[in-house]
This record gives sequence, C-alpha cells and structure tokens, in this order.
Amino acid sequence: MSKLWIRVLGPIGAELAGTPLRLSKSRHRELLGILAAARGRTVSTQRLVDELWEDAPSGAVGAVRTFIGELRRILEPDRLPRTPPTVLLTVGGGYSLRLGADDVDLWRVEQDAEAAAGLEPAARERVLAAALGQWRGTAFEEFGTRPWAMAERARIAELRATTVEQLADARLQLDRPQEVLALLDAHIGEHPWREEGWRLLALALYRTARQGDALALLARARATLRQDLGLDPGHRLAELEQRILRQDPALDPASGAVSDAGHDDGGSLLARTAAAASGTGTRAQLESVAGLLPVLAVSGSVRLAAEQRLAAIAAAEQFGDPELAARVIGGFEVPGSWTRSDDPAQSAAVVDAALRTLRILPSGASARVRARLLATIAMESRGTADRLAEAVEAEQIARQLNDPALLCFALSARYQQTFSTAGLAAARARIGAEIAALAVEAELPTFEIQGRLIRMQALCALDDLAAAEQEADLIDALAVRLDRGLATVFTGWFRWTFLQGPRPPDGDEMPGFRTGLPALAELTAALRAGTELPDGDFGPYEPWVRALLLARSGRAAEARAVLDVLPGPPRDLLLEVFWFLTGLAAVETGHRDAVRRAHRALLPAAGERAAGSAAIDLGPIRLLLERLR
Repeated sequence: MSKLWIRVLGPIGAELAGTPLRLSKSRHRELLGILAAARGRTVSTQRLVDELWEDAPSGAVGAVRTFIGELRRILEPDRLPRTPPTVLLTVGGGYSLRLGADDVDLWRVEQDAEAAAGLEPAARERVLAAALGQWRGTAFEEFGTRPWAMAERARIAELRATTVEQLADARLQLDRPQEVLALLDAHIGEHPWREEGWRLLALALYRTARQGDALALLARARATLRQDLGLDPGHRLAELEQRILRQDPALDPASGAVSDAGHDDGGSLLARTAAAASGTGTRAQLESVAGLLPVLAVSGSVRLAAEQRLAAIAAAEQFGDPELAARVIGGFEVPGSWTRSDDPAQSAAVVDAALRTLRILPSGASARVRARLLATIAMESRGTADRLAEAVEAEQIARQLNDPALLCFALSARYQQTFSTAGLAAARARIGAEIAALAVEAELPTFEIQGRLIRMQALCALDDLAAAEQEADLIDALAVRLDRGLATVFTGWFRWTFLQGPRPPDGDEMPGFRTGLPALAELTAALRAGTELPDGDFGPYEPWVRALLLARSGRAAEARAVLDVLPGPPRDLLLEVFWFLTGLAAVETGHRDAVRRAHRALLPAAGERAAGSAAIDLGPIRLLLERLR
C-alpha cells in the first residue's frame, strides 16, 4: 500500500502517511469522488464539467483544469515542480486516478469482498469484518444527491448489504450467533426485501434458544414481502420455518449445515445488477433484471423499483455500449400519473444518463430505442423542465413505426409535459382517451389504466364529474382484475374529494402523495362545508390552502395578504384544480359567473404557451376571494 489513502465510504477525504490532507474546497472533494467512482478509468473533461455544474459557465473547462492542478498539489505535496504527477494523471482528453486497490477504501472493499468468497470461515470472517469496518457513513456523503453519485451509492449500498450477510453467514458457521443478532437487527430494517437477511437472523435466533422469536420473525418477513413486493417468500424462508417447527437437528451448529448465503434463487435483484456492473454478470442478465423493474413498479413496489433502477442504468453504462444503455434506460415503461417526481434528484440522474446516451447513440441505432430515450427524458423531467419537444418527437417516431406500446409510452410522456399553463385539461383528456383506446386494442392493461386515470383527472378540471366517475368505475374494475391496487389510490381520493366517498388511507408507496392530493382533497371538503382545517402540513399547497380557507371564512383581507406575497401560481395541475375547487364553492354561493370570468383571465393568449406565471393576472383571483364569504 502507498502512503496515500483515499476515503469515499463516508465523507470524502485523503491521508498521506496517516496525516489528513486539507481538502478545503468542495470542488476538490467532488472531483476526487468522481475519479474514485471511476475506479481508475479516464473521466473526460467534458463529463467533469457536466457533473460539476448544472449550467456550466463559459470558463468551466479552465476551472476544471485549475481544480485538477490544485488537487494534484494536495495529493502529492512533495512532488517537485515540472515533474509529472503520479497519482492524478492526464490521459487523452480527461483525467484518471492511478492508485492501487489498497489505496482507496472503496476499491479495497470491493477487492476483499471478491477474495473472501474462496476463504475458510475464520479467514472469511476476518476479511469481511475488516471490509465492513471501512464504512464511516454513506458513500460520497456530502454529494449524495448529485447525479454522478446516486447510481454509485445504490451499487455500494448493495455491496455493503451483501458484505453484512456474508459476514453473518461466516459467524454462524463459526457458532457465534449472538454477534449475528447484533449485526442483522438493523440490517433487516434497512433492507426489508432481502430474504437472506431475514433467514440468517431467524437462524441466529433459533441457535440462541429463541425458537418462538425465530418463528415470529419469519412471519414478519412473510408479511413484509407480501406487502412490499406482492410476493410470497422464497423456498429457503419457507423451508427454514418448517425445519424450525420440527426442530431439525441439522440446524444445530454441530451438524455443519449452517447456511447457503450467496446462493441466488431469484434473490436480490440488486445483487444481479451489481454483478453485471462489476463485470461478472452478462448483458442478458442485466437486461433481464432491468425488465423486472417495471413489473415491480406497476405491482405497487414503486420505492423498491426506483432504488434499483439507477443501479441498473449505471451497470449498463459501464459496458460501453450506447444501445444497451439506451434499452435499459428507456425500458422502464411505467406510466406516470403524478405531475411531479417523487424523487427529483433520482429523476435528474435518469435524465442525465439518457442525455449522455442520446449524444453518443450511433446514427444507425434503432429508431425505437431513440424514441424510448426521448420519452424517458420527457417523463422524468415532468414539473421541472420543458421537454415537450422530446415527447413530440418520440410520439412521431412511434406513429411512423405503428408501435402501439411505444406510442402509449410517448403519449404518457407528452401528457406529463402538458401542465405548463391553465386551460390544457381538454388536451389532456384527449391524450388519455387515445392511450386508453390504443391499450384496449393492443391488450396493454397497464396503459389502459393510465389512460383512464388521465381522463378522470382531466374531466374533474373540466367540471364533468359524471364522466369522471364512469372512468373511476372502469379503473377500479381493471385494478381488481389485474391486482393493481396502486390505481385505486387515485380513484379512492377522487371519490372522497368529489363524491363524498370514504376517506382512503394514505398511499405509503407515493412520497409526494401525502403533501399533494390529500391536501387538495381536504381543501375541497373545507370549501364545501365552510369549515376551517386543523393545523397541518400541506407542503407546496400551504399558502393556497390557507388563502382559500381564510377567504371562505370571511377573512378576505388576510387571504389577499397571503396571495400578495406569493411569487405566482404554480406551473402544474394546481392552477386548474384551484379554479375547479373554487368553482364548487362558488356554485353554492351564487358566484359561478365570477369563477368563469376569473378562469378566462388565466388563459394565455391564442397560440401563446406561458412559460411560468408572468402572463397570469392575480387580480381576478383576489376579487373572487373577496366575494367568496
């Protein structure tokens, strides 16, 4: 090992002969993290510019060179002037970190984890325990939300989880079950979908004479897997439960039959993604893993699929095959009904990967692959960037190819780009109708559900509740037949909001849901009943909710004061929902004409596509709020 030691498994840092080096600038730390994540491969100057700046300044390339020069002096303080660097090298049009596997904590852990597989239990335990001790926090801690770090963090989190399980397996083979209990207790909380963690912990409980606790844990594992994945446990968990019930002597440590950690019987999708990323997997393996992610998402395991998606994308990019990367990036055919991403940072990382791949896609690449990339960019940019052009191009390609599945995906992306201003509900209703019709003809039930959800939402904004309820009935029937419970989250809130149905439970699989739809639903109920809401968190809707409630209770001056400090109406669905909900209250108070006049005032001039809220006059809103008492 050289005297230089780089740390990225936690806060990024460096030591020379045991003495910490001063990396005072965040750019130095981020550059070091990017280069360490490349594992000795060359990182182009242009990629460094793209990673360091969202909107690169004109002198960005020069700034990168300056940062590199400063970083070289920090890492090699004793290097004489005009002598070539030996750690951070210039290679072609980029830079490479040239160190041994023992000189970077991440590289050493990866090397040790691979080497441990062939060792006897005692030696394997020592190696894996040392590897686990390298973590001082989450990888690239300071830069965890940066696009370059997100896929790496997902893969490194998988590496750590696998290391924990293999260490537990080794300790069980060494008859040290008490240590396994301490090791795995937090692990299964962080990774509840990993069956191996549950199995090893149950075995450790059994070996400490806690048979009842072991069986209770396996019952909890079964309930968790069914709830999160919609799947029954694999045969290893079921087999262990039966063996515990009959107190199988083979479970005793003296038998030597302890564990089969590492055996993958379907196992963790992330494990297979990580294997592909590390070069031990195959392209077919990677594409099969990526193909499972949409299935997980539409079955309700949105969070699980999202966590694994970036790892699959990063793995695909490491093969150096743009068309493979494009298929993996664009293969996540999950229709979107929510107008904002639940995880903006993750969506930004997906968009960045799609744009990188699009730039290097060969001219002879499949038009279908290009269309999927374009649709993915538009879909993942919803609520944050105007990507209508990409959605329209994807739609045109799909129509030329006469591919109904691709066209549904492209139209879904176009729908997500149809919230730039008020007055577009009718256009969204048409998009939803076309998606549903295409899906029925081509037998694409997931897209049929999405098309009808789009129609239901748009019809609410168009004040056609009867037609919206018909769509909700069809969606519920499809959801039951196809076991797509996630769709009923939307229809349940629709019925409570507009039809006085029962209040549904919060949608735990949709983080943005809690501060989105429920807030609007609570607002509608308050407007109808003329009551105040209890104090609560309404997220981005807070000022609008408060203003309407103040106005409804006769405190127009306070409502106007709230609106006066707002930067302008939101750019997405809220504006139309706001007017429709206000219209419901206006019907009861005889002010429907005022609502209509105010709504017309919000519409952009003919042919104008409002990019924000500059063209919207808040005067009619304030006037209407004064009248709604």
